[in-house]
Amino acid sequence: MEDWIRPRTKEILSLVSQEHPLIHAMIGPRQVGKSTASRQIAKSLGWDVVMESADSPVALGAEWIRVHWDRAVAMARKGGPCLLVLDEIQKVPGWSEALKLLWDARGALRIQVLVLGSSAMHVQSGLSESLAGRFLLHRYGHWSFVEMQEAFALTFDDWLFFGGYPGAVRLARREGLWRSYIRDSLAETAVARDVLQMQAIRKPTLLRNLFALACLHPAECLSYNKMLGALQDAGNTVTLAHYLHLLQSAWLVAGLEAWRPGIQSPRGSSPKLVVLNNALASAMSGRTRDAIDKDRIWSGRMTENAIAAYLFQVLEGTGAELFWWRDGSLEVDLVVRSPKGLWAIEIKSGKPENPAGLREFMKRWPQSVPMMIGPGGVPFEEFLREDVRERFGVD
Repeated sequence: MEDWIRPRTKEILSLVSQEHPLIHAMIGPRQVGKSTASRQIAKSLGWDVVMESADSPVALGAEWIRVHWDRAVAMARKGGPCLLVLDEIQKVPGWSEALKLLWDARGALRIQVLVLGSSAMHVQSGLSESLAGRFLLHRYGHWSFVEMQEAFALTFDDWLFFGGYPGAVRLARREGLWRSYIRDSLAETAVARDVLQMQAIRKPTLLRNLFALACLHPAECLSYNKMLGALQDAGNTVTLAHYLHLLQSAWLVAGLEAWRPGIQSPRGSSPKLVVLNNALASAMSGRTRDAIDKDRIWSGRMTENAIAAYLFQVLEGTGAELFWWRDGSLEVDLVVRSPKGLWAIEIKSGKPENPAGLREFMKRWPQSVPMMIGPGGVPFEEFLREDVRERFGVD
């Protein structure tokens, strides 16, 4: 993994090497290689480097940033550029204010700063509140099918089950061990450290149960009222919607809103639950790798979930939005709205098909572009290899 460089890493390296007078912020899920990417960037640059992590059991304060900033200043005063990498920066209270003061006082010193974080909410709030106009945000998400295939020779069906966690691939031959690793080392750590430790959560058991429920229902539409009936210690629909938003900020689960142009979705509406890495659904559901081949319904849900999670990640921050649509028995799997237009997407896989939904959507919104992914449409692997942003007209 250390030798294989992700395309996103190369993009960030190109920007850092140009010595833009901006702080670079890399945000993304745990265990997708942010720290590895920072080491690869540092090695490729060949500059002096100060690299530290705030992921410590001991509470750190703004002085921690100052200590390592001073180390970078000492190196930069020798004349060459220095890269300062601060990992898990959201763990440091007041980090953005402290970094702003140091950054604004750096003068002509050639210091490039790269901060890494696994909590989108806290990193982005710090950037927007204190560092406005001083940063470039780089989203560093779960590994795509193409990346997992090129780096580890995974097939499409392998990716549907094992998902996009590169560090877990070495355990794939021992499925029970792999499942325990995903559940205990990745999922629980993300929930505990990136959500519960970073927020005042009144009902932590409810949040954990909501995450588990989503993993049992990938790419399914569940109303908040139905979720309340399935969960113990349930609060209310407002609480569930808030907890779903927190899970999304840690790149665990997203709740896609229904397509209702010009109408705000009511609180009791049905979000489509998308598990943002198929490994989480596989591990938390307890289903085996054989289920992808033998269980047509589950295979269809996992396929739709994988495509939805991929699109959610690729389109995040581009100005495009991802929805789903239903009216009675008529349904469209995904709807993409971008500045360029509107797309209605049907994912053809193991689940029962309902082409009448696509026809009805086209009748109501004739300007929309129909798209089918899977057998009879754009083959899955072909779609996952194309430039999706170009297709939907976003940067």
